Amino acid sequence: MVNIVVLWFAIINIIGYIVMSEDKDKARGRKERVPEKTLFLLAAIGGALGVMTAMYRRRHKTRHLSFVIGIPALVLLNVLMYSYFLQ
Repeated sequence: MVNIVVLWFAIINIIGYIVMSEDKDKARGRKERVPEKTLFLLAAIGGALGVMTAMYRRRHKTRHLSFVIGIPALVLLNVLMYSYFLQ
């Protein structure tokens, strides 16, 4: 079980980082964007650390209060969730 949780943590956070980064690139190119709902869903299902890392490294969505408050809150929720599954 531990191996599956660690693998999930790695994969979902990489996906979260990539999707958030791609949304930043799409924003610069004025292309069709990733819905905010999708970014929050990725964060809620375990990828909050990846989304938050991309958010601050790429300076994307840092002016949106929902992201500034919501993503760190989801990081905390992810920590609780992962610590539960890793016991």
